[in-house]
Amino acid sequence: MALDNESFDILLSTVQRFVREQLVPAENHLEEHDEVPPELVEAMKELGLFGLTVPEEFGGIGLSAGQEVQVNFELGRTAPAFRSVFGTNIGIGSQGILMDGTPDQKADYLPRVASGELVMSFALTEPDAGSDVGALRCKAIEQADGSYRLHGQKIFISYGEHDLTENIVHLVLARTPDAPEGVKGISLFLVPKFLVNPDGSLGARNDVRCVSTEHKLGIHGSPTCVLAYGDREGATGYLVGEKNRGLQAMFVMMNMARLIVGLEGVALSERAYQQALDYARERIQGVDALSGEPVAIVRHPDVRRMLLSMKSQIEAMRALSLVIAQAQDLAQRHADPEVRRRNQAFVELLTPVFKAWATENGIRLTQLGVQIHGGMGFVEETGAAQHLRDAVIGVIYEGTTGIQAADLVGRKLARDGGAAFAALLRDMSDVAEELQRHRDLGDIGSGLAGGIASLRQAGEHILPLYRDDAQAALAVSVPFLMLAGTVAGAWQHGRGALAAARLIEARGEPGAFLKGKLVSARFYVAHVLVQALALAETVRCGAAPVAESADFLC
Repeated sequence: MALDNESFDILLSTVQRFVREQLVPAENHLEEHDEVPPELVEAMKELGLFGLTVPEEFGGIGLSAGQEVQVNFELGRTAPAFRSVFGTNIGIGSQGILMDGTPDQKADYLPRVASGELVMSFALTEPDAGSDVGALRCKAIEQADGSYRLHGQKIFISYGEHDLTENIVHLVLARTPDAPEGVKGISLFLVPKFLVNPDGSLGARNDVRCVSTEHKLGIHGSPTCVLAYGDREGATGYLVGEKNRGLQAMFVMMNMARLIVGLEGVALSERAYQQALDYARERIQGVDALSGEPVAIVRHPDVRRMLLSMKSQIEAMRALSLVIAQAQDLAQRHADPEVRRRNQAFVELLTPVFKAWATENGIRLTQLGVQIHGGMGFVEETGAAQHLRDAVIGVIYEGTTGIQAADLVGRKLARDGGAAFAALLRDMSDVAEELQRHRDLGDIGSGLAGGIASLRQAGEHILPLYRDDAQAALAVSVPFLMLAGTVAGAWQHGRGALAAARLIEARGEPGAFLKGKLVSARFYVAHVLVQALALAETVRCGAAPVAESADFLC
């Protein structure tokens, strides 16, 4: 069960205070030393933050997906390297055990996650396989007692080794000797750093070792490790779920992981925006075009344009993340099977869109934060450059933008012949029509309707193209994904504008916040949504030049 609204408000205030009083002061330490201060871990334990997503029956708090997204946004605004402990490793890892683990695995590990005795890590990527999970070669050999011995190496494992907690549990993808080739032969295993005795105490050190840590462009404070399993007798592991169905279990977990990674792009953009806004209000440079008086740079039109570009896109992305999370809760918890089915289709369609669109935007918007600082943005003292460095990894985590786009076109659209896509377009069109009927919001509605038309035309082009020439469709799949994200963002702005207008009508006075929502929506339509036309045209005619490049790029 999710927390009630009052309890969640208290929790969110507690997390915000933790961020403000403990995470913000620790940022320099995280950046310079690439490690997490021990006092932060103790504070996390005291506040119960390790158990945010663990169900109450196992000693946790049991947040819903919508609540989890809001907490991760607060944590990600300050220290994205530290946030991955909560969102991906603890949150998604505990979901994996809860979903496919045996009763004993749940009882043995979930209470210890909630108490902060252990955290999870995901061990998927291998040196030769990279993003091609079907090519992995890590072996798992069954033992007489039903356990397995694992042999192989994994790379790019976030928090694969650390001393934050007493134990680490790795969720490892591997093959049994009799497994079929490709993705159909992959199983999921639970491999603890220290074996757990029957009485719950820690036993012998398992045969898994960190053989190196990566030196990264950003997210300092998050140890990224190369792990070797079974250099000696073999790392003891335990099958999670059914043999040869590990990738299916991982895909379910990855939906939430991709949502959380996309949210990281939003959170970093928000932090960069707030810092750039403060700087623009304080920095006196140049003169007002009308009065000739010295002014803060926020008075210059192009600086305001950049700030509004950041603000409007952050609002669009954040709103879409909450809509997807709400649909995920409905897909998992609603009593009506048809409601669950529709919401699951919505989640599966929009998750790759959000992940890629939000992380790509994260790079562009944090770069705008550097630009607003001018030369000071390029030096480390302001901290603006750190947000840009930290944002870059988002487009790679949990599958690159190209992989998300291929998933969108090749699986999510093609699988049901575009039925979920058509349902999404209907939902968007309902909002556009309501906006157009409103006496003050017709311009937003007209802009949204135009964006929807571009997206519909692009979808009608790419679906048959994928059936006839998959390579051609994949050549324009990223522009199609970015088009879908851009229009989905306008859809959320339209919904926000309608809500703001209703509140203004009820109160008789707009107020700064509600007026700002309308300004942001109109800016998005005029400056961002207009890109939909160009993206749709790229989808329509952009495949041929990519095909023609094969001879001279290879």
